[in-house]
Amino acid sequence: MVASAYHHRIGILPADIDHMGHVNNSVYLKWVQDAVVRYWESLAPPEAVARHLWVALSHEIKYRRPAFLDDVVVADVIANKVEGARAFFTTVIKRGEDVVAEVTSSWCCLDAVTRRPARLAREIAARFVAG
Repeated sequence: MVASAYHHRIGILPADIDHMGHVNNSVYLKWVQDAVVRYWESLAPPEAVARHLWVALSHEIKYRRPAFLDDVVVADVIANKVEGARAFFTTVIKRGEDVVAEVTSSWCCLDAVTRRPARLAREIAARFVAG
């Protein structure tokens, strides 16, 4: 069972628009990065946020529709599972009810001091994925 989705509102900037008049594909990675990190910060206790950093290991993006400068876009983030120092997320980027992109990603939790992989405490992991 997964925790409820985290809703991350996205502001589209003029610099996000490419030569074709829509949001550049590379911008979606920034959106996912921001959304997953904000999700972590919203659910984890402040001391855990201070002790841990997250790095992306992989992203798979399925682009469904283009996004444009004046669009109102939201990223819904769901934690699928946490295994040791790794966490797996699905991020669905929407404009209203239309899915703009779907992203599956895996992340590694690091100790903020040593920068080495750090296993999340069970009670913190449970905030993201109920098991």
